Amino acid sequence: MSVATHEAPAEPAAKPGNTKRGLERRPGLGRWLPYLLLAPAVLLELLIHIIPMLVGIWMSFVKLTKFYIANWSAAPWAGLGNYKVAVDFDNAIGEGLLKSFGVTVAFSLITVALSWVLGMAAAVALQPPFRGRSFVRTLFLVPYALPAYAGILTWNFMLQRDTGIVNHILVDNLGLSTDRPFWLIGSNALISLITVATWKLWTFAFLTLMAGLQSIPRDLYEAASVDGAGNLRQWRNITLPSLRPVNLVLVLVLFLWTFSDFNTPYVLFGTAQPPAGDLITFHIYNASFLTWNFGTGAAMSVLLLIFLMIVTGIYLLVTGRRSRRA
Repeated sequence: MSVATHEAPAEPAAKPGNTKRGLERRPGLGRWLPYLLLAPAVLLELLIHIIPMLVGIWMSFVKLTKFYIANWSAAPWAGLGNYKVAVDFDNAIGEGLLKSFGVTVAFSLITVALSWVLGMAAAVALQPPFRGRSFVRTLFLVPYALPAYAGILTWNFMLQRDTGIVNHILVDNLGLSTDRPFWLIGSNALISLITVATWKLWTFAFLTLMAGLQSIPRDLYEAASVDGAGNLRQWRNITLPSLRPVNLVLVLVLFLWTFSDFNTPYVLFGTAQPPAGDLITFHIYNASFLTWNFGTGAAMSVLLLIFLMIVTGIYLLVTGRRSRRA
């Protein structure tokens, strides 16, 4: 008795012409698709950053004042004259720029240090699970999610001498002072500036460090606890070394953001900034738009750019060497 075998019908062969056309279309699309996807980002980068930067560099070499605003091309060539004026610390312009640079360095270092300490403390404290942890994490992220202008304006109202809540608490409720201090003028302006900037930045440090902590295996902490290591020793010997790559990037980003911060002093103080809060970005803005000397202001901006590039290069070089040694 024979058993009939049934074979599945063979699929119809594709037409040679269609297969050839499909193979020809796919390589072409694959070749140009990455460039098409990158084109919008490259175009926006050119329009927003590259072209304005090149125009600013050109402005630093011409005497662009209020007399040539209507016709930039008629501005006479200055060469390095604007740079010589900016770095001549014997005149008023150079002396003011040097003082502003010193204030900005102090402001940046203190703000970055406070932001990192607060972010690290909050990230470590919220790492163990407990009831309401998600709510506390969300609450800590409010300063980061809040629009910068809205948050800084709120601080401006809070720091008012007569009607601000800060003096109301310090003077009326706690009795720490008999006189209501000025927070937006005088020497206290730098304290106010550091406070507002730290309030705005520490949540970014908290978010970054919290993400880094979640990548550390819990087995390391359990083994350290078995060996008798306390919380401080675990933080010093496990947490800090494990977060080294995160901290290297975080500190650099915080410094660059803080050193080039313009919104905080502008919204907090207005156009008449006190000497104690005269950050270099705001100083350059006043040198350009109050005196209408855009050539000198552009030269100051280029010097600031060069300084930040040098600091970034040295920082990456030093940290790279230490990482290779480790």
